Amino acid sequence: MKFNSICLISDDVPSLASFYQLVLQVKTEGDKEYARVFIDGADFSIFSREGMERMAPGSTSNFGSGSVVVEIQVDDIDVEYQRLEQMDIRFVKHPTTQEWGIRSFWFADPDGNIINFYAKV
Repeated sequence: MKFNSICLISDDVPSLASFYQLVLQVKTEGDKEYARVFIDGADFSIFSREGMERMAPGSTSNFGSGSVVVEIQVDDIDVEYQRLEQMDIRFVKHPTTQEWGIRSFWFADPDGNIINFYAKV
């Protein structure tokens, strides 16, 4: 078995793709139904709820927004935090260092998913 990718389901694929392009400083491509986020280390995509329902009717009936945590390792937490502070970002947890040697902060994407930017200390 091999883990392959993660796909977020959204009611607004273009907005979510634009958000990830801006905060991750990566390329995205796609349309209103599907977008791919080009980030090192993972295959990351966004698919529309409408598209999911066409493929498998009823499959999203129990879906809620904001039920995923996306974890991104960065080089410098404080530099990234200062960069994102300049944007309209909803921070969930400000930079902290955990006793197990990880420094991180959390913020929310437009759908309410949490993004955890972290670095090993």
